[in-house]
Amino acid sequence: MSFHTKLRHLAIAAAAAASIALVSTTPANAGSVENLERERAMVLQAILMPDLGPDERVSKIGASQRRLIDLERIVLRDDSLTGRATPAVRKAFANYDLTFLMHAATEKKMLLVDNWFTAMGLTTQSIMATRTGPR
Repeated sequence: MSFHTKLRHLAIAAAAAASIALVSTTPANAGSVENLERERAMVLQAILMPDLGPDERVSKIGASQRRLIDLERIVLRDDSLTGRATPAVRKAFANYDLTFLMHAATEKKMLLVDNWFTAMGLTTQSIMATRTGPR
């Protein structure tokens, strides 16, 4: 292998390493709506997780409620969303009761869980009437 070939391989390796380093140091930017959706999904997962005990469920939901309130406020005050008509932003504001769970529950003087079940159209009777089994 000649000196020029080795030099070219070294230059290619250096360029690849530099581009990998540049990409890995670029922060991933999730918008306020995406962060709210991620936290809301974690709350709903805690609500619906069948293997959690009552105390564990209450503690998980309680911790997430504080984060949800903060994230909902961030989204409601985010002026950059005004010009963004992405599907996620449109859907978030079209479904206020499901997106802003804590604010909607507070306005209705309900618990977060009760507000979500009501918004989904689930009642105690409909849940008790369901059966598990293969479809």
